[in-house]
Amino acid sequence: MKTSSSEAMLRQELKYELARGEYAAISARCRTVMHLDPHVGPDGTYHIQSLYFDDLGDTALLQNYSGVSRREKFRIRLYNSNPNTLHLEKKCKYGGLGRKYSCPMTPDQLRRLLDGDLSWMMSTGYPLMEELYCRMRQDLLKPKTIVAYRREPYIYGPGNVRVTFDYDIRSGVCSHDMLSGETLLVPVHPDRVILEVKYDAFLPDIIRMIVQEGTPRARAFSKYAACRQYDI
Repeated sequence: MKTSSSEAMLRQELKYELARGEYAAISARCRTVMHLDPHVGPDGTYHIQSLYFDDLGDTALLQNYSGVSRREKFRIRLYNSNPNTLHLEKKCKYGGLGRKYSCPMTPDQLRRLLDGDLSWMMSTGYPLMEELYCRMRQDLLKPKTIVAYRREPYIYGPGNVRVTFDYDIRSGVCSHDMLSGETLLVPVHPDRVILEVKYDAFLPDIIRMIVQEGTPRARAFSKYAACRQYDI
């Protein structure tokens, strides 16, 4: 039996919604003490597409709107349009804490899933894939929308801190196939940037000052919820 990878522990998570000017100031401060994630491209960013799942009652969406403290979402994630980076993920939230489970996925598996063929899902050896199969059968979970954006990520060793800026957020319409290259992506909140801060047991004071000086209070923001308004 294969095992799904996961975060080593529950991680603290903070989220801020920024104007472009606020983003420019905080990003500049981050560069003075933090390192860019080694996976970024020449421009210091990488592109993410996530295909999110929900049930017929849109439970995940409604939980976002109502602020339910304990919730989870399934998604399939793709980096820089590279089919070799496909992963199935389950993101669990417990108030201000988060944990992510992940397992690899192939382009053929994604296309079969989108075609409604689930017969392969119980034979991959990954418990997370089996869990999604059960949820799709029992709770009628299905793909809902693609969320795409550009990410600028920074890391800091003490506290295992990760600071990311997500912008150019777009919602996929008319198609759920992230690999086709033909999905129409509609801009969502083009003037806003989402700042996320994740860390383990503690957030070093220097990072706290960098991200909180002159910024609004941390607030809930769901890229998935923002993009669902473009469902067709």
